[in-house]
Amino acid sequence: MNGVSKTLNRILRGTSDSSIRFDDLRAVLLHLGFDERIRVGHHIFTRDDVPEILNLQPRGAQAKPYQIKQVRTVLVARGLLQDMDD
Repeated sequence: MNGVSKTLNRILRGTSDSSIRFDDLRAVLLHLGFDERIRVGHHIFTRDDVPEILNLQPRGAQAKPYQIKQVRTVLVARGLLQDMDD
């Protein structure tokens, strides 16, 4: 299991939202085909077939727990988990 898959499993479990590194979260979203642009410390992730915009900011090296929950909600609601099989 590679690092992206391990991070995705941690995101989906929801038991370690406060200990996921921001760079690992970025790697998952980029692997899933999201585009990233950065504006004044805000990392904005979009994907053509996903109407939600994910606006994420790191807290030090960590991702913010409430933003991990937002990412989890979008991934599950939009059925993007099967994209990991590619």
